[in-house]
Amino acid sequence: MEGQEDVKLRDLVYRLYARRVEGRLDHAQVPKHIGVILDGNRRWARADGRTTEQGHQAGAAKISELLGWCAETDVEVVTLWMLSTDNLDRPAEELNPLLSIIENTVRGLAADGRWRVHHVGTLDLLPARTQSVLKEAEQDTIGIDGILVNVAVGYGGRQEIADAVRSLILEAAENGASFEELAEKVDVDHITKHLYTRGQPDPDLIIRTSGEQRLSGFMLWQSAHSEYYFCEVFWPAFRKVDFLRALRDYAARHRRYGF
Repeated sequence: MEGQEDVKLRDLVYRLYARRVEGRLDHAQVPKHIGVILDGNRRWARADGRTTEQGHQAGAAKISELLGWCAETDVEVVTLWMLSTDNLDRPAEELNPLLSIIENTVRGLAADGRWRVHHVGTLDLLPARTQSVLKEAEQDTIGIDGILVNVAVGYGGRQEIADAVRSLILEAAENGASFEELAEKVDVDHITKHLYTRGQPDPDLIIRTSGEQRLSGFMLWQSAHSEYYFCEVFWPAFRKVDFLRALRDYAARHRRYGF
């Protein structure tokens, strides 16, 4: 069992190392929009002898830390994938507590006073109570001049593209456009204007925790030129030094935007 002195020494070394990494960080090279796939809550819980609900609670608590680190490093937009459309198929005994945790987390983000909350996802797929919380958080923070926090709840990348095309078609129909005129409108720029993140910059960097090296449908359209950083640690164990390493790795890359 680790002694108290060993814990103190380890924490001291960690803080010194994190400070060193942060001191070498070029803020001019910091990504303006970071997407985060918050992965590994359940595996962290199993490894630590805890329940799935406790794992989700620990993951939710980590979000405020992450946003604090982002504020310190001049990040402007953060997209948090909190619940996918696939997650909605989980058993009710797991999904219902998870939705409650998400609702409390979103309320907390809105009450903090530093973040502007914006929902990305399909509201109609979510319970009425969850929809209400997301709408209220967005409305209550609309005037805040802080980090824009996209909470991706009931989100799927394919669903987003389908919704964008549907929105484009409905808009054209309302304006009395013919099929020929509609066909001319279906291009990259017009679809982009109907995404959940319309008006926002695309993510410069996408971080996924837990060691999985795939996007799983996260921001499929917006991530065409994003850089990816895959971190081995589970989301509840994600530390500031892990975040700083991701930024350092990003700054060292030469972005070629697909070329």
